[in-house]
Amino acid sequence: MEQYFVSQRDSIFKHVEVLIYVFDVESRELEKDMHYYQSCLEALLTHSKDARIFCLVHKMDLVQEDQRDQIFHERENDIKRLSKPLSCECFATSIGDETLYRAWSSIVYLLIPNVSRLESNLRQFASVLEADEVLLFEKATFLVISHCTLREHRDSHRFEKISNIIKQFKLSCSMLAASFQSMEVRNGEFTAFIDLFTSNTYIMVIMSDSTISSAATLMNIKNARKHFERLEKQKRLHGDSPLLFSYRLVVSSDQ
Repeated sequence: MEQYFVSQRDSIFKHVEVLIYVFDVESRELEKDMHYYQSCLEALLTHSKDARIFCLVHKMDLVQEDQRDQIFHERENDIKRLSKPLSCECFATSIGDETLYRAWSSIVYLLIPNVSRLESNLRQFASVLEADEVLLFEKATFLVISHCTLREHRDSHRFEKISNIIKQFKLSCSMLAASFQSMEVRNGEFTAFIDLFTSNTYIMVIMSDSTISSAATLMNIKNARKHFERLEKQKRLHGDSPLLFSYRLVVSSDQ
């Protein structure tokens, strides 16, 4: 870790767009953890003062359930106080539930350039389709990067569940030397269409109106591809980052 802040400081912290720092909520070296975090912030102030900062307070499942909110808010307040004059956003996460997926989706969402325009177009598209819900997933990770819900759904964790199912299915396809492109799921209550959309995304469309033919929905998805591809290209032409982004992964020695 010391090498990051001495001999490699310039190469690691120069031109940084995003810092994601992970705190172990059960760490017995909290003071040392905070010291390393502040060292990162000092390096950012020197080399990349406009970088976005996100902190994950991780392994929250190891904390007693009735104490989680209090401990997280205490840790969040400490982190934000030590982050000044920079600002950061904090997430309580655990690998054992939906919180880690939700945190990563939120981070990706906040990094998408011109996201309001993307959402506006997605909302208009959902309205044209008369869909219950339309979602855009990032192609590689299947994180939700945008969605429009016109009919409320009772399961607030459905995005993570869908993502896990599709990732497992993609893995099964790859083991058979096949690539996943699309899927249609139908029952008595709804039809779900999942299809490769733009070069960086998959789209999922949920329809409960049985009078609308599948062929019409698939044709509308096909016709919308070029429009959403143009939206992505416009972001690049305007100097913004594409939906996908590269990152450096720093893993502590005890992980």
